[in-house]
Amino acid sequence: MRAGEERPAERGACAGSSEVELLKLRAAEGIDEAAERLGALSRAIWSEPELAYEEHQAHRVLTRFFELEQPADSWAVQPHYHLATAFRAEWEPPGARAGLRPLQLGFLCEYDALPGIGHACGHNLIAEVGAAAALGVKAALEGLPGPPPSMKVIVLGTPAEEDGGGKIDLIEAGAFKDLDVVFMAHPSQENAAYLPDVAEHDVTVKYYGKASHAAAYPWEGVNALDAAVLAYNNVSVLRQQMKPTWRAHGIIKNGGVKPNIIPSYSELVYYFRAPSIKELRVLTKKAEDCFRAAASATGCTVEIEGDAHDYYNVLPNKSLWKAYMENGKKLGIEFISEGSMLNGPSGSTDFGNVTFVVPGIHPYFYIGSNALNHTEEYTEAAGSQEAQFYTLRTAKALAMTALDIIFKPDLLEKIREDFKLKLQEEEYINTVE
Repeated sequence: MRAGEERPAERGACAGSSEVELLKLRAAEGIDEAAERLGALSRAIWSEPELAYEEHQAHRVLTRFFELEQPADSWAVQPHYHLATAFRAEWEPPGARAGLRPLQLGFLCEYDALPGIGHACGHNLIAEVGAAAALGVKAALEGLPGPPPSMKVIVLGTPAEEDGGGKIDLIEAGAFKDLDVVFMAHPSQENAAYLPDVAEHDVTVKYYGKASHAAAYPWEGVNALDAAVLAYNNVSVLRQQMKPTWRAHGIIKNGGVKPNIIPSYSELVYYFRAPSIKELRVLTKKAEDCFRAAASATGCTVEIEGDAHDYYNVLPNKSLWKAYMENGKKLGIEFISEGSMLNGPSGSTDFGNVTFVVPGIHPYFYIGSNALNHTEEYTEAAGSQEAQFYTLRTAKALAMTALDIIFKPDLLEKIREDFKLKLQEEEYINTVE
């Protein structure tokens, strides 16, 4: 137990199970009451897609949303929170007991888009879900009879998920240090309380050779394109020895300037993925050997540059996802089976890094379309009116789960136990202060 923290029973003693269910209804009503404003928020972000770290309009819309929330000054907003397009909005029930460390629940918003196709991953809806769930918890706790629980609702605006890893920047800056549980939800083609989002390492490989006339005296040249082609083929051959759950996908980004000039420079970009950060490091070492072998074979020099941030796998928290599913089913959400959940296809997200420092949940939700993420069709679906029902229903389930955590101390303890066990399985030591 942390210094200054009250015992869980003290925090959760102000409401019985029937009262918690009434609070959940109030949370859902609060979200419905804000539905028009939440929809406008989502459309404003969707209509002006912005790339990673450049989400200035989305950032402005979101911070103004909380600054103008009634009653006036109910949210304390830090508009440029460690990053230019990140923010933190905080609400605490008035009259909470002083001197106790409050339970701190974080709701995360994403809002960057993809180049060329806009919000094809539905980050406008992720921002809406985070904002809506936070409003739902606030609505449930406002006017609560008796002393309110010692807790804070915190909304974090987390830019640059698609490229760069804004959440990792925020972790390094200490933004998640005091949070107890974090929540967000991602649009998809199905409802799943968890999908095994995998670890990812991105790398740029640069080969340097020597230019020469390709017809008159090619023997004077050192062909950097040959190195790139060999590297590409080396990784392709490596696939025979790769585990079925490993992924390697790349492009030759630069292969020369003219056919009659031996290319003196070439460049590849690769993404590598594996179910865990431990396995990812093994795969990355094998791939780097492939890249260096190509340089040795052609006489080129090579530079291998990894991105500043690796994305970690999302750690499952079974106690948290079960509570979410129980609440979601009350709202009519039909979830895929646990077997499908644990073996389903997935991508990578910087939320994985968050789950290594604080317990969290990252469910997926259907938005009324069978279109696939990262397509033009999904961009259209993410901006549709039909998506609003599913988005707000998901926000209600998150808010209801947050209320369970506030008023059911046994659940919070189980969530913390699950978190510790998963870190032990990963043999992970948190070095971020």
